[in-house]
Amino acid sequence: MNIKTFSKVYIQKLKKLIDQIDLDGISDILEAIKKTVERKSRIYVIGNGGSSAIASHMVNDLGTGLRRRDVINFDIMSLADNTPVGTAIANDIGYENIFYMQLKGLVKKDDVIIAISCSGNSPNIIKAVKYARETGATVIGCTGFDGGKLKKLSDISFHIETPKGEYGLVEDIHTILDHLLHSYLLSTKEELA
Repeated sequence: MNIKTFSKVYIQKLKKLIDQIDLDGISDILEAIKKTVERKSRIYVIGNGGSSAIASHMVNDLGTGLRRRDVINFDIMSLADNTPVGTAIANDIGYENIFYMQLKGLVKKDDVIIAISCSGNSPNIIKAVKYARETGATVIGCTGFDGGKLKKLSDISFHIETPKGEYGLVEDIHTILDHLLHSYLLSTKEELA
């Protein structure tokens, strides 16, 4: 298959997935993150690999990106961004603890955890999410494939049903979620003031 044919097939798959996005889920996510401003609570974003890049991108857009334009001031941070902390935890007590240990003793009941995992089964994501649920924090799970454990553990699920292994397509849709939220909030700046 040549690149033109491959690209056409990929784009067709992406269009089909875009049409399946749950708009009610996006609305629920927006309401959950907006409540953190009222409650003076924090949004933590977690993910591995490509999902960690989406977590960082989300913090850029929903954090500084909106704050510098005087739109809304989310207290948002990615727990995948501190390489020394992540590698120290992984080395000392195991990779499954890299997000849990950063949340331990800090996450509160009014906080929101945005957990991004294509498979929904990453042990470090699941351990952190289970801990966050114990504290009463709201868990937003962004998943693909069949959703895995994360889909079941999420208070709000943003799920993209795909064949197992379709990482690129799932990550594309998760990035679209970030851009939808950011663009919407930018467009409603006057309403939020």
